Amino acid sequence: MIKLTDYITDPVKELADLQPWMATSQANKIVSSMMGQLSSDFVISNGNAIHRTAIIEKGVTLKSPCIIGANCFVAANAYLRGGVWLDESVIIGPSCEIKSSFIFSGSKAAHFNFIGDSIVGRDVNIEAGAIVANYRNEFDNKEIICIINADRTNTGVQKFGSLIGDQSKIGANAVLVPGTILQPNTIVHRLSLVDQTI
Repeated sequence: MIKLTDYITDPVKELADLQPWMATSQANKIVSSMMGQLSSDFVISNGNAIHRTAIIEKGVTLKSPCIIGANCFVAANAYLRGGVWLDESVIIGPSCEIKSSFIFSGSKAAHFNFIGDSIVGRDVNIEAGAIVANYRNEFDNKEIICIINADRTNTGVQKFGSLIGDQSKIGANAVLVPGTILQPNTIVHRLSLVDQTI
């Protein structure tokens, strides 16, 4: 089993006891429950909470529930949906789509990224065009399998992207297939395909 603290420094308590794929599959419920604990520094409207210091550019679509933390920047035409939590100082670039994901402080999705059903650690940099896929379209059996310490782990879910450890670097146009687990400080080179089930 996965201990989130092996991948992310000081994860929020709502995620600490859950396997990553269970957290992302319950993202709507978890993000909604976190909203009740926010300070008055957040403005809550239409099921979304935005910190007063966050910058949201024109054309951004937020489908509740979303929490956008202090000093975050969400660029034009980004699309956040299905339960999204952004910690402090997260940058989401133009035309990125984030679905049912938790992104920790200081992390950046540069431009034109998709991050689906994932947990992204602190100070992770995801370069332009990189994809964190969440669904095994090519398989008849859609259940996501994770490889953890050379052991296959059945998740019981059909949608799960990745657990990306703190300070990892994902190169431009790389693809992480569903079920990818990356240790902290992992470097994924540009144009790489990471498929740990092969």
